[in-house]
Amino acid sequence: MATINTSLERLITNLSKLPTIGRKTALRLAAFLIKENNEFAKELADSIIAIKEKILLCKKCGNYSETELCNICSAENRDSAIICVVEEPFDILNIEKTGQFNGLYHTLSGVISIQKGVMPEDLKIEKLLERIKTENIKEIIIALNPTQEGETTALYLKQKILETAAKNIKITRLATGLPLGSIIEYTDKDTLSGALANRIDY
Repeated sequence: MATINTSLERLITNLSKLPTIGRKTALRLAAFLIKENNEFAKELADSIIAIKEKILLCKKCGNYSETELCNICSAENRDSAIICVVEEPFDILNIEKTGQFNGLYHTLSGVISIQKGVMPEDLKIEKLLERIKTENIKEIIIALNPTQEGETTALYLKQKILETAAKNIKITRLATGLPLGSIIEYTDKDTLSGALANRIDY
């Protein structure tokens, strides 16, 4: 049986490590890259290296950034009285695409999952509670994915916010326009816009 060229096999193996990419898809991607010119390959490789060297997590909200504070936290025209709580930085990118939200964000870096061994202390929950205590926050929007883990985390967050908030604070969730089990990252803009605009008290 003929073996695949070592450099090609290396590329296929590495592509296969990407989320949702199986070996067949990796083969197609490798074939595409082979046909492309050297300039494209170099730009792709440079862009991958750049995100590893330059991308940081915003020290305030946990968003992806190339500076200490991301462009959202440092913007003067954002409503600093509202914080939208999300699971991961890419959720911020998708919500921003809707154009329906002008507040700030807080990234938990995951959700509570007993099966995966992720406990509340593993998430950036305490940092959120500290922001609530020290900043003039009037509303917290819990924008977690409507999965079992997301629901568990949302309930825990609500309890901790009500326990620790020294002032009256409004807690809302995205409207039920998001189907149960859906993921914000893959939700279309119109559905996400409606869920955000019609958010409900929680």
